[in-house]
Amino acid sequence: MSVSSYDEVLFEEACREIIDAERAQNGIGTLQEKTVHAVLKRFYEPDIAHQEIRIGNFVADIFRENEIIEIQTRNFNALRRKLDAFLPEYPVTIVYPIVHTKWLYWIDESTGEISKKRKSPKTGKPYDAYFELYKIRTYLDHPNLHLCLVLFDAKEYRLLNGWSADKKKGSTRYDRIPIRLVDEFYIGSPSEYGCMIPEGLPLQFTSADFATKAKIPRSTANLALNILNYIHTVTRVGKRGNAYLYELTI
Repeated sequence: MSVSSYDEVLFEEACREIIDAERAQNGIGTLQEKTVHAVLKRFYEPDIAHQEIRIGNFVADIFRENEIIEIQTRNFNALRRKLDAFLPEYPVTIVYPIVHTKWLYWIDESTGEISKKRKSPKTGKPYDAYFELYKIRTYLDHPNLHLCLVLFDAKEYRLLNGWSADKKKGSTRYDRIPIRLVDEFYIGSPSEYGCMIPEGLPLQFTSADFATKAKIPRSTANLALNILNYIHTVTRVGKRGNAYLYELTI
């Protein structure tokens, strides 16, 4: 799906409000992963009266009209206890951000000098969510659970403190600054995972076929099909050699 120009403007306003305020107080890098989290929370619910609401033993990022929105930038393992508490009572939408286009900046720790920007060759896709979704796969068929995959462009600042000769491999991410909303994919039920399944698959296909069509690593395709099989979006129908054969059910 594509986002409207109105949503793009709202996203830019959220970026400007959060980032300008934090820079004025603390300077770049102080929020780190929380920068993305704060921008998305502002974008999906501008009214702070609906943010950070205690429900039982947990705090929901957003709670409005009897609905919960949780913004999770990584570590979906940490969501399990919240989901156990929230899902029996409320609809829950998990918002997962994915960087679409990234511009890298390198920071020299000794001088504070920041390099010129360099565009990363990698382009983020909805398939990138599978690694985290695998951690909560047993919840994905719950009727109260929904997903929103948000693709956005970002500036990423990294410290030159890695183990390689150029200090880039193994380096620490210092901050990630959203700059533009690219797309949103809403998944309300297992029947709506089409955005995470590549087009052009044969009637019966293997994980290798899935990986080729999606242009993702075979390991990611294996995770994807494990999840899709669990939620009955695909079905195992046999084997081709040592590889499972699948068919779509949606």
